[in-house]
Amino acid sequence: MLPQHLKQIRVLMLNDMENLERTLFRLDQGFELQFRLGPSLQGKSVMVHTNYPLEGQIFERKNFRILTWNYPTGKEDDSDKFCFLDLTRAGSYEYYFGHGDTEKSGSGYIIVDPVLRVGADDLVLPLDCITIQTYLSKCLGYLDDWLDRLRVAKESGYNMIHFTPLQTLGVSRSCYSLADQLAFNPDFSPEGQDYSWPDVGALVEKLMKEWNMLCITDVVYNHTAANSAWLKGHPECGYNLVNSPHLRPAWLLDRALWHLSASVAEGDYEAKGLPACITSESHLNTIHSVLWQDVFPQIKLWDFYQVNVERAVEQFRIQLLNGTKPDHVKTGGKKGLKIIQDPNYHRHGNTVDMDAALETFVPHSSSPQHIEECCGWLRQKLNEHNDEQVHVMHQHQEQAANCMVRNVMYERLADHGPRLGPVSKKNPLVTRYFTFPYPEMTLEHDMQLLNQPEKSRHFLAHNGWVMGDDPLRNFAESGSNVYLRRELICWGDSVKLRYGEGPEDCPYLWDHMKKYTQITAKYFHGIRLDNCHSTPLHVAEAMLDAARLVRPNLYVIAELFTGSEHIDNVFVNRLGISSLVREAMSAGDSHEEGRLVYRYGGEPVGALVQPSLRPLMPSIAHAMFLDVTHDNECPIQLRSALDALPSSAIVSMACCATGSTRGYDELVPHQISVVKEERFYPKWNPLAPPTSTGEVGFQTGIVAGKLALNRLHQELAAQGFIQVYVDQVDADIVALTRHCPSTHQSVVAVCRTAFWNPESHQYEANIPPMFIPGKIEEVVLEARTVERHAGSYKKDDNYINGMPEYTVEIKEHIPLEESTVVKRAGVTSKDRSEFVQEITFQKLTPGSVVAFRVNLDPKAQRMVGVLRYYLSQFSPKYRRGSVAEESPPEVLQKPLAQLMSKLTLADLNILLYRCDSEEQEGGGGCYSVPGWETLKYAGLQGLMSVLADIRPGNDLGHPLCANLRQGDWLIDFTCSRLMHREGPLEQVGQWLAAMFTYLKHIPRYLIPCYFDGILVSTYTTALDAAYKLMSSFVQNGSTFVGQLALGSVQMCGVGRFPALPRLSMNLEGVPYRISPITGQKEQCCVSMAAGLPHFSAGIFRCWGRDTFIALRGLMLLTGRHAEARNIILAFAGTLRHGLIPNLLGEGRCARYNCRDAVWWWLQCIQDYVAQVPEGHEILRCFATRMYPTDDCEPASPGEVEQPLYDVIQEALQRHLEGISFRERNAGPKLDMNMRDEGFSVAAKVDPVTGFVSGGNRFNCGTWMDKMGESERARNKGMPATPRDGAAVEIVGLCKSALRWLVELHAKGLFPYDGAKINRDGKEVFVAYAQWNQQVQQSFEAHFWVSGTPQDPDEKHPELVHKKGIYKDSYGASSPWCDYQLRPNFTVAMVVAPELFTAQRAWSALKVAEEKLLGPLGMKTLDPDDMVYCGVYDNSLDNDNYNRSRGFNYHQGPEWLWPVGFFLRAKLYFAKKLEEETYNKTVTLVKNVLSRHYTHLDRSPWKGLPELTNENGQYCPFSCETQAWSIACVLEVLYDL
Repeated sequence: MLPQHLKQIRVLMLNDMENLERTLFRLDQGFELQFRLGPSLQGKSVMVHTNYPLEGQIFERKNFRILTWNYPTGKEDDSDKFCFLDLTRAGSYEYYFGHGDTEKSGSGYIIVDPVLRVGADDLVLPLDCITIQTYLSKCLGYLDDWLDRLRVAKESGYNMIHFTPLQTLGVSRSCYSLADQLAFNPDFSPEGQDYSWPDVGALVEKLMKEWNMLCITDVVYNHTAANSAWLKGHPECGYNLVNSPHLRPAWLLDRALWHLSASVAEGDYEAKGLPACITSESHLNTIHSVLWQDVFPQIKLWDFYQVNVERAVEQFRIQLLNGTKPDHVKTGGKKGLKIIQDPNYHRHGNTVDMDAALETFVPHSSSPQHIEECCGWLRQKLNEHNDEQVHVMHQHQEQAANCMVRNVMYERLADHGPRLGPVSKKNPLVTRYFTFPYPEMTLEHDMQLLNQPEKSRHFLAHNGWVMGDDPLRNFAESGSNVYLRRELICWGDSVKLRYGEGPEDCPYLWDHMKKYTQITAKYFHGIRLDNCHSTPLHVAEAMLDAARLVRPNLYVIAELFTGSEHIDNVFVNRLGISSLVREAMSAGDSHEEGRLVYRYGGEPVGALVQPSLRPLMPSIAHAMFLDVTHDNECPIQLRSALDALPSSAIVSMACCATGSTRGYDELVPHQISVVKEERFYPKWNPLAPPTSTGEVGFQTGIVAGKLALNRLHQELAAQGFIQVYVDQVDADIVALTRHCPSTHQSVVAVCRTAFWNPESHQYEANIPPMFIPGKIEEVVLEARTVERHAGSYKKDDNYINGMPEYTVEIKEHIPLEESTVVKRAGVTSKDRSEFVQEITFQKLTPGSVVAFRVNLDPKAQRMVGVLRYYLSQFSPKYRRGSVAEESPPEVLQKPLAQLMSKLTLADLNILLYRCDSEEQEGGGGCYSVPGWETLKYAGLQGLMSVLADIRPGNDLGHPLCANLRQGDWLIDFTCSRLMHREGPLEQVGQWLAAMFTYLKHIPRYLIPCYFDGILVSTYTTALDAAYKLMSSFVQNGSTFVGQLALGSVQMCGVGRFPALPRLSMNLEGVPYRISPITGQKEQCCVSMAAGLPHFSAGIFRCWGRDTFIALRGLMLLTGRHAEARNIILAFAGTLRHGLIPNLLGEGRCARYNCRDAVWWWLQCIQDYVAQVPEGHEILRCFATRMYPTDDCEPASPGEVEQPLYDVIQEALQRHLEGISFRERNAGPKLDMNMRDEGFSVAAKVDPVTGFVSGGNRFNCGTWMDKMGESERARNKGMPATPRDGAAVEIVGLCKSALRWLVELHAKGLFPYDGAKINRDGKEVFVAYAQWNQQVQQSFEAHFWVSGTPQDPDEKHPELVHKKGIYKDSYGASSPWCDYQLRPNFTVAMVVAPELFTAQRAWSALKVAEEKLLGPLGMKTLDPDDMVYCGVYDNSLDNDNYNRSRGFNYHQGPEWLWPVGFFLRAKLYFAKKLEEETYNKTVTLVKNVLSRHYTHLDRSPWKGLPELTNENGQYCPFSCETQAWSIACVLEVLYDL
C-alpha cells in the first residue's frame, strides 16, 4: 500500500440523472477511485452499484455489488462521504447509482489500463512506450523462418508485433476471411511438420523474454469465410432466409442481379447497349434502364409487403355477419387501419388487424347492404395500402439502382478503382450479397427455392460495411433495408455471423467463438478487434470478458470509423479498449499532422503540478498513432518517398503508443494487399546490400532512421517526457518538443515533411532560423532521406521489396558543432533567467529530421533544483530533480509550518484574504491583472481561486499565467505586502521572497508552474495553521465545515484603524500594537466585517445587528472565544437609550436607529455563556461606557466602567420604561433619504402582551431596513418594510433573553430578578419571570393565523390570505403587514421554541418551505403577495414605486441568513414529531446545504452571498460573501 499522500486518488462526483456512458474515464492500476455525491444527491439515500469485483472474485459483467459509504469525520456528512474502489485489475467496469424508488438515476463506465511486462525480469512496458509493427501473417512463410523475418522489427527498434490472424484462411486468401477460427494455418508448417498453437506460443514467449517484444493478433467476430466447413452443419450461425425471413426480398433481388450479370457476360444485352466490357457512362445508363425494364418488374418485390385484399375483405365480412365486436382493450377505442407484416415474408402475406378494422369500419346496421358498404370501404383502404407499398418499393429500388451503378463505376471505370475488366462469373456485374451453394438454374427455379426451408437456410448473407451507417445498429437485422437497397459494400468472401441476443440464440456460434477468443488470449499479449465498429457490442463484451479471464492484463486495440468521439467512447467504455488506432495518413498537411500529435497525448509544456487527490476528468481514448495502417493506401503513392522519415519522426514524438506497418520503413511503393499479396517479407541481414530483395538491413529504406526514432520514442516515454509542444515553423516544417517536468530536459525535433514530390513541387529555399531556449546538450539525431545509385524499383516476384533508390544519412548523439544539418548562430539572453540559442539550418532538405536534447541554462537548472528541494517538504512529487543548497538562507532553514504556527487568526486574515477596500486602508489594493480583472483578495485566496480554475485544464494561456511569464510584478506583490508587516507575517513574507528569488531565475515559461507550486504549499500550510487555532468542531468537521469556518478568518480582522471602541484596561487577553499612524500603543481587537466587498472597511465595516447574528457561527462555534468576548464588551460600552447601535462607526459615529440589535446582542451573550467554558464570567467583565447617559459626549476610555450584568439590566429597564428619542444630527447629513418623522425612534413593552414593540411607518428598525430613494417613483423617505409594532423575531429574542435571565438569577449568576419602573406616575416592579410568562401566554394567541372564521383571537379575518402560519408582526400601523408571509418567525422558533405548539410550528414551516425556500436563500416575501418582486436592482430608477432604486430589497429577493434559522427550526420541531419526519427533514437539510457547499466551493470569494435574485439567480448588487450568511449555515451543520 502506498502512503496516502503518494497514492493517486480520483474523485468522481455523482449527479442525479447524469448518464455518462458516452464519457470516457481512464485510470491506471494502483489508483483509488472515489465516488462522492454532487449537490443534487446530497441528503438522499444513495446506493452506488458496480460490477468491479471484490479481491479474488471473478469478474461477471451482470454481477453488481453495492459499495459502502465511508465517513471521514465519523459523522454522516454528505459533503464528505465517499465510497471507493482500489483499482488493481484491467478492464471496463460499469457503475450506476439510485436513490429511493429509483434504482438507476445515473451511470457510467471506468476503464482501467492493463500493465504490460517484457523481458526475463518482467519490466513494465508503459502504454506510451509502445512502438508496434504490423505483419500480414501469410507473408511470413513457414514458422521456422519467422524469427529471421520478425528480426526486422526488433532491429528497427519496435517492441510490439501485430500479426494479422494466424488461423486457416478462406478461399479468397484474405487475411481477415477465416475458414476455421480454431485451427492454426497449415500454410505455416513445412512438409512433414504440423505446427500448432503451442508452437506459436513458444515463439511469442521467446520474443517477450529474449527480445523484450510483445505480440498481439486480430480477432474477427463479425464474419467467417464463406467456405467455412462448420457453416454447413450450422447455417443458423449466419443470416439465412429461415432465421431472417426479412431478407427474402433482398435475396431475390440478389439472385435476379446474378442472372442479369450472367446474361451480360454472355453478351445477351449487347444489342441493348450493355456489353460485357463496360467502358463508358452510356453503359452505366443502360444498366439503369435494364434494371427498371427487365429486372424489377419481373421479381415484383412489393408483393412481399402487400395484403391479399380479397382474402382480407372476406375475413372481415364473416366477422361482421357474425356480429363480432372489436376488443377495446387491444384497440384502446382508437380508430385506424392496422396492417400486420407477415413475419415469414410471403408474397401478399400481410394481414389486417381485425380488431382495428372492426373499430374503424362500423356498418350503419347489420343489413347486407350496409355490411357490403363497409367491406367496400375496407377494400378501398387496402388497395391504397398496396399502392403505397409499390411506391415505397420504388424508392428502395431507386436507391438500389444508384448504388449498383456507382459500384460498377468504381470497379470498372474509376482511375483509383480495381478496373476489373469484362463482366464474368469471377468478376460479376455486382458482388453477390448471399451465398448460393447449389448448381445454377433459372431465376424462376430460384424463386421456388424460397419456399424450401431445408435449402433456403443455406443462403447466407455476406458481410461488408455501410457508408455513414449508425455503428450501434446491426444492418442485417429486421428493420434495416441495407441488403434490399444494395447499400452494403460487400465482402463476397465472408458470411456475416448472427449471434442473436445471447448464447441461447445460437449456442454453437457463441461456444465456437469463445474457444477462439481463449486460444488467442492464451498465446498473445493483446488483441486487435477487427471491424470493431460493426461488431455487436454485447458479443465483443462477452468475448473480451472470456479473454480477460485467461489474460487479465490483456492489451486491446481497435480502429473505429464512427465519425464521432462520443460514439467511439461507447465502444471504448463497453469493451475496455486500451488504445484506439489513429493514423498520420489522415492528415492532409504537416500542420494537421502536428495537430494530431498535440491531440493524442501529453500535457502542455510548463503545465501546473496536479494534486494526487483531484477530480476525475474526462479523457480522450489512448491513441495508438501509426504513420500508416496495414489496410490503407501507401503513403508513397499519396505523398512522396521523402516524406516517410519526417512523418515517422512526427509520429514518434507523440506522447502515446506509436507504430507502423511492415513495408513502410523499406519504402515499399504500393499497398501490400491483405487479399492478394502472396509474396514473403524479406529476412534480416544487417549487411544486406541496397539492391537485395530477399533481405533487409540498415541500408534499406529508412530502417536506420526508424531505429533511432523508435529508441527516442521509448526513451521519452520511459523517462517522463510527458509535456508536448507543437510549433508550425512554416508550411512544411514542424517542430515538436517533448519536455520532462521534473528534470526540465527537453527534446526538440524539427521535421521537414515532403507531402509533395520535390520533382513536381517547389519547396521554400530559405528556412527561418529557430530560437531554442536553454542549453543544447547534443544533437540526438539528424537524418536526411537522400537518393543513391542502386538502381530503380522493380517489383520482385517472391519478396515484398522496397525502393532501393533512397536511403537515410544519419548521425546520432553528436555535439552541435559536428552537425551538417544545422549550426549555432549565437546565444542571446532573453532575460536574467533564460538563454536562447539561435539555430540556422544548412541542409534541412525535404525528408529531413534533426532532434536536439536541451537542458536549462546551468544556473536556471540549479535554481529549479533548489526550488524543487524546498517544495519537496510539501509534496514528494518534487523530489525528482531536486538539489539541496549548500548554504541556504536562514528563513528557509525552518519548515514553513513552524513559521506559520506563530500566526494568529487575525494574521491569517491578512495572509489569506483582504478585499480591495480593506487593503486600500493601508495604501495598497488587490492585484489587477492587465487586460483581465482585479483579484478578489490581496491575500493568497485571491490567487488560489484563479489558479484552481487554471489547474485542472492547464489553461496556460490564461491572462494570469501570461502576466507571470511577462514579469515579476505579481511575484513581488505577493511577498512584499507581507514583508511590510511586523512579526511572524513578515517572516512568512521573507520565506516567500526567498523562494521567489529562485523562481525569478528560471525560464519564464516555467514560472506559472512553480509559482503555483509555491502558492499551493503556502496556502495549504496556512489553512492547517488556521484550523489548529479553531475548535474541535472545526478540526474534526467535514470539508464543508472547514470551508465555512474559514469565513471567520475572512470576515474577522484588524484594520489600519481600530474599528471597535476601547475596552476596559482591567480586561486580560486584549491585544495591543503600536499604531501605524500615531506611533502610540493602542488596542487592536478583531472586528467583524458585515460583508465583502461593500461592508468591509471604514465606518461601514461594523454593524451591530450583522455582528451579533453572525457571532455565534463565526466566532463561538469556531472557538474564537476571547475575540467574541471583546466584541460583546466593546458593543456593551456603546449602549445608549437602552439600544445597541446599528451602524457602529467606531462608537463615535454610531446610529441608534434599530430596535433589534440589542436583542441579538443579548442572544449572543446567552450563547457565549452556554458555549464557552466558564462563560458566565463574562457577566462580571467590565464594559467601558462611551455614553453613560443618553445625551452626554463620548466619555474617555475607563472613565465610567460597569460590569456587563449592569449593562444588560439597563437595556431591559429602558425597554420596560419605554424608549423615545430623536436621532442626533437628524436631517439630510445623517440620512439624505429619510423623512423627518423617521428620525424619531421609539420602543416599549406592551403591558398587556409583554411584547416589545415600536417604530413608525417612516422608519425601519429591523433587518428589513430598505429606505426608499427614488424621487421619480415617489418612494423617497418611505420604508419598504417598516415592520412597526411587535416584530416576530424581536418577540422571540426577548422571550429567549427573559427565560435565560430568570435561569441565571436562580443560579445566582445574575443579580437582578426584575426591574423597577415608573408607570402612570407610580413605581412598579416588573419581575422577569412574570414578563417571561406573559409573553409565553400571549404569543400564539396573537401571532398564530389559524384561518378558521370562528377563531376568537383573530381580529382581522378579512386580512388573512395564508392560513396555518405565524404573523410577521403584531400591531403594525398598516394591519395587513402583520399578515404577510415572511421568514422571520423561524428566528423566534430557534431562539424561543417554547413559544410554539409543535404541530402549528410544523404547519407554518411547511408553508414556508413551499412558498419561501429558494435554492440558496429564503424569499423575503410571499410570492403570492401583490408587491412581491424577486429581482433586486439598486441602479434602476423608473416610475415603479415598488421596484425603483431597489425598493424591493426585502420584498422577494432570497436572503441567505434566514435559511439557517429555517433549517434549524425544521430540525428542532421534526425531532418533536415521529422519527420518519425527522429523517425526511435531515434529507431536506442536507440537500439544501449541498447547494451552499457547491456555491462556496465554486465562488472565487470562497463565501456565501448576502442574497440572490428569485430562484437563486445571481444578484450583482449583493455582497459576494456575507458574514451572517456563512455563520447561519455553519450553525445548521453544528445542529446536525
